[in-house]
Amino acid sequence: MRRPDACHTVRVRLRVLALAAAAALLSSACTGGDDEPAADPAALAERLSAAKAVIDAAESLDVALATNELPRGVTGLLSAEGRGNADPAFEGDVSVVAGGTSLAAEVVSVDDELFVKTGFSPVFVRFDPESLGAPDPAGLLDPDTGVATILERTDDLAEDGQSRDGDDVLTTITGTLAGEVVAEFLPTADATGTFQVRYRLTEDDELRDATIAGPFYEGADDVTYRLQLTASDEPVTITAPERTGG
Repeated sequence: MRRPDACHTVRVRLRVLALAAAAALLSSACTGGDDEPAADPAALAERLSAAKAVIDAAESLDVALATNELPRGVTGLLSAEGRGNADPAFEGDVSVVAGGTSLAAEVVSVDDELFVKTGFSPVFVRFDPESLGAPDPAGLLDPDTGVATILERTDDLAEDGQSRDGDDVLTTITGTLAGEVVAEFLPTADATGTFQVRYRLTEDDELRDATIAGPFYEGADDVTYRLQLTASDEPVTITAPERTGG
C-alpha cells in the first residue's frame, strides 16, 4: 500500500488546525466569553462629577448652546454663544426665532440684568428674555442652577463606546434628564417630560460636548440642542454697557 508523502501529511494537519481554530472562535462568539463587561453606572457618575468639577473651578467659560432649527410656529432660542463666568455673567451673541423670523443680537448679561443691541439699534437696551421664550444667557453659567448641573443629575447612565476627535479619544456616556432639571436653565422645557442626553468626555474627564433632546417647546416636536462648555484659567471681567436705553 502506498504511504502518504510528507507534503500530504502537512496539508492534512493544517486543515485540522484551521478547523479547530474556527470552531474555537465560533464557540467564543456564541457564548459571549470575550464581551467586555458593561461600564458601572457609579463609575460613569464619578467621571461626570469630575467633568463638572473642572467647569466649577474655571476662571471663565466659553459657552455655546444651539439647535439647527426650531419647529414651525415656535418662539424660542436658536443659539447662544459667548464667554462668561460663575458670577454669573455673560457676553456674546444670541439668536432667537419669533414669528418665523430669526433675530440676532449682541448681549451682555450681568447683575441679573440683560442688555441687548440689535442691528436696528445703535445702543444697548434692557431686555426681558422671557418675552421671547429664551433664557437669560448668564443663567446658563450659574453654578447652582445652570446647564453644568445636568452632569450630576443624569439618570440611567450607560457607556456608548468611544470615538476620536483629532488626537483625542472621547468616551460617550448616555442618560436621561428629568424635565424639571432642564427647565431650570431653559424655561420653555416641559418640566414633566423626559430628555435624552449624550456626553462626550476626554480621557482627562473634561466635557467636550453634550446633546440634549426632548420636549423643549409645548405642543411642538422634540428639539435637540448641542452644548459646549470649555473651561479656561483666564479670568474675564464683564460689566454693564455704559450706554443703555429703555
